Parts: sequence; C-alpha cells; structure tokens
Amino acid sequence: MNILYIHGLNGSLSEEKRAILQTYGTVESPSINYELDDDSIENLRNQFQDNDVDVIIGSSMGGFVGYYLSIAFGRPALLFNPALVSRSVFQCVPDYSNPNRSFKRLVLGAQDEVVDPSGTLHFVAKIVKDNTDYHISLRQDLAHRIPLEIFEEEVRAFFKSL
Repeated sequence: MNILYIHGLNGSLSEEKRAILQTYGTVESPSINYELDDDSIENLRNQFQDNDVDVIIGSSMGGFVGYYLSIAFGRPALLFNPALVSRSVFQCVPDYSNPNRSFKRLVLGAQDEVVDPSGTLHFVAKIVKDNTDYHISLRQDLAHRIPLEIFEEEVRAFFKSL
C-alpha cells in the first residue's frame, strides 16, 4: 500500500507518526512550502500521478490539499482538521471531477480554534450530493494539533474501513 501524507502549513510528518503509517505501507511525504507554491494541489497531482497512490492522509492545510487530490486520483483520504473553508495563505483550487466514488474520513476537533469544525461541516453539507462517501469523526477531545494516540486510533479506524 502506498500512502501519500501531506503535512500542514509549516509542518512535517513526525518520525513517530511516520512509524505508525509505515505499519500500513510505504509512506511518501513531500515537503511543501505553501507560502511560495500557490499551485501545491496541481503540482502534487503532477508529481504523484504516475505513482500508485493508494490512500491520501493530510492534516490542516494538508487536509485541504488531500481533499482535492483524493478527488483527482479517486483514492480514499483521511483528513485531520482540513482547512476546506479558509486558509491563511492563498491556494489555487483546481476544478477536478471524478466519476469514481472516493471515501473520505474527516477527523474534526471540536476544540479546534485554527480550523473551525462548524465551517467544515457546513462545507460538507453543501456538497453532500457529490460522488463521495463521507465518514465524519467529530471529536470532543481534540483541538488543532493531533496527539499521537488520537492519530494512531484514527489511522487504525481509517484502514479498517477500507
């Protein structure tokens, strides 16, 4: 299984989280400078279109990018607090469509003060008829940062549901 992990703004994949993901497959985690690359979604699509990406995992800004790559590649995605509604840096949003249904698990922190979970729920409600299966985990015990134990729990649930 090939896993594409997309980090958030000014972030990276920690070694501890990489180790968890590696129990499920090979992990690719490119370094992205969102402030300098406002076409990060399309650039990543071009970079990984010939790779066999089986699943996409992203957090915050990476969840936003992962959302659209999931549509482009027709692959399932696990998205932690995805910044779908607003972002602090500009990003071009390509118009991808895909007739294949893609599964998306969104993990939203009810205590998140960076990415408003109600805005994300409103975003999903507006596109609920799109060709996507959503599973939303709204966690009362979660803010914006994803603790290792919650990351491991949600990753396990995601792969179990595939």
